[in-house]
Amino acid sequence: MRCYVFPGQGTQKKGMGRSLFGRFPDLRRRADRVLGYPIEELCLENPERRLSDTAYAQPAIYVVNALHWSAAQEDLPPADFFAGHSLGEYSALFAAGAFDFETGLTLVRRRAELMSEVSGGAMAAVVGLSEQTVQQTLEQHGATGVVIANYNAPEQFVLSGSREELARIKPVFEQVEGVRGFVPVRVSGPFHAPAMAPAADRFRSLLASVEVGELRTPVISNVTGRPFGPDAQEVRDLLADQIARPVRWTDCIRYLRDAGVSAFTELGESKVLTSLIDRITTALDAAPDAEAKPARQPEEEPAPDPRQALIERIKREILQPEIGDEALAFDEDASFRQLGLNSIIYVRLARRAGTVLGVPIKPDVIFQHRSCAALADYLLTRDDIAGAAAPEASPAPLREYQDERVTALLRDCANGTLTVDRTIEAIRALA
Repeated sequence: MRCYVFPGQGTQKKGMGRSLFGRFPDLRRRADRVLGYPIEELCLENPERRLSDTAYAQPAIYVVNALHWSAAQEDLPPADFFAGHSLGEYSALFAAGAFDFETGLTLVRRRAELMSEVSGGAMAAVVGLSEQTVQQTLEQHGATGVVIANYNAPEQFVLSGSREELARIKPVFEQVEGVRGFVPVRVSGPFHAPAMAPAADRFRSLLASVEVGELRTPVISNVTGRPFGPDAQEVRDLLADQIARPVRWTDCIRYLRDAGVSAFTELGESKVLTSLIDRITTALDAAPDAEAKPARQPEEEPAPDPRQALIERIKREILQPEIGDEALAFDEDASFRQLGLNSIIYVRLARRAGTVLGVPIKPDVIFQHRSCAALADYLLTRDDIAGAAAPEASPAPLREYQDERVTALLRDCANGTLTVDRTIEAIRALA
């Protein structure tokens, strides 16, 4: 089973949606009418650095998520579930048919305005500690005004509270054994915390007049970690509650795994959720009877799958040099059209494929087999390529430093969980 997930605030960046605005001009025009300003200019040029402002960032992310969803409807197979992280939940509900694009954007715009009006608070990510340790540390040091706002992964939590309290407990957490970072989150207020209750109440009044349709595909609620029910009022209540209550992302992914989902595809401008999901599913796989299972001996390791190895080579050696790190997390069944490639890029991809595999490849081959999986299947049927598809030696691992906390932070940076700036800040804090 397959689930599409949508990211939330924090993923905004200059240039977002660049490859998709021209592909879906009607969506852009509809967004401009609702917002009263050119959304493409905001996303591509970021005038006056407005994308750092909650009131602009949230509508921009919703629109770009909608662009990615429009592309997915043309390029990807149907989903069995949807989920979204915080703001991303509105994209999931739009995709499932709860409301139309304009209604969702109107809600997001008002939500952003209300949330941006709550000042005096902040958020910070704690990486490397269990939920129990985080809660005990808060209680032992009297940080009663600080709460866990995001349960992002088994050892990644976001705290929300006053700036003064977060500043006070920052050095406390940095001394806790096992911590890999205490990193401020660049938001304008204490989101998903009791301080947002007034904004949630005002938003609830707006939601009362919004018609909510029947969901065509189940959507997982951040508040409950379970699917939204069929009652429209329940959907309204949970959307209002979400502003002042924590995002239980780990519970959402746990439910989806239990429901049989094995493929998660992130639609949007980042792969942050992909990294979090990898962490959650890895922890879930390791949890049952972990101590009872004997360690697998080297000779028991399964033989490499030539097809999967070739797919990874296509991503790493052919796509990544042309489109960047987005290639590494690109769904193997997704159409290259989703990347907005032009004819020149197809020619360059064909040349690179020929260099990597040691045999000539025509651009038409790349164009006709428009996904990594389809291209791999075709290449494996050619005798002149099958031998070149054998997996190569694994790349060297990250250098292991004496301080394992530094190594862990570098791994978080490498897989996209932490940005370079935040990684540097966290390493400096350890020093």
